[in-house]
Amino acid sequence: MADRELTFEIFRYNPAKPEIKPQMQTYKLKETTGMTIFVALNMIREEQDPSLMFDFVCRAAICGSCAMIINGRPKLACKTLTRSLPKKIKLFPLPVFKLIGDLSVDTGTWFRNLSLKTESWVHTSKTFDPTKQEERMDNKTALEIYEAERCIECGCCIAGCATANIRDEFLGAAGINRVARFMVDPRDERTPEQYFEVVGCEEGAFGCMGLMACDDNCPMELPLQMQLAFVRRKMASIGLGVKQESKVKMGVG
Repeated sequence: MADRELTFEIFRYNPAKPEIKPQMQTYKLKETTGMTIFVALNMIREEQDPSLMFDFVCRAAICGSCAMIINGRPKLACKTLTRSLPKKIKLFPLPVFKLIGDLSVDTGTWFRNLSLKTESWVHTSKTFDPTKQEERMDNKTALEIYEAERCIECGCCIAGCATANIRDEFLGAAGINRVARFMVDPRDERTPEQYFEVVGCEEGAFGCMGLMACDDNCPMELPLQMQLAFVRRKMASIGLGVKQESKVKMGVG
């Protein structure tokens, strides 16, 4: 396998140079033992084409920067071994996110807006006292929070989501996972009704088509569909409660 010659067809387009139309550019590279798409791209940029744009930071599947479409599926370049792919490899940038150039997209702005929309911080009326001991939490709750916190915001779940590709305002699996994280956090004092305002709509928990692409494409193997089901059940019970309360106030039913 290490003796294969790989052919890379890579999407090329620089929005700063709109006069040059988008195109696919071909590169050939000798496969080496343990080669990843990340390693291959660096070799292409260093040895053949220094103008090639793509993102990376950690090289260890922690930062999520190198996510791209690899042979039709959203993956991390640093985690994808070339030996797991055929000799012909096609690379595209992630859809949904703003294109910076070639394989590089701006996921940062999207996830910042997501954080603001979901208010991704612990809402509490308590005043922080640095001299006090940290609040204790039972192991089960701590593990539930940790599970959601494993998201590296790579954007693979968003890129593979049919709803996110159609509707810009959809929170996607990453956003719903973010909300689930705070819903189980005992330090967060938001009411069920406040959570309903954020995610109890078609932009949130009820916008998913149920194709499960988020689960299929998550490089961290997060249980995103389970998180969606958890949030949906919560939102449905809140919504039914609000509807029933309105009927009582109106003297109906």
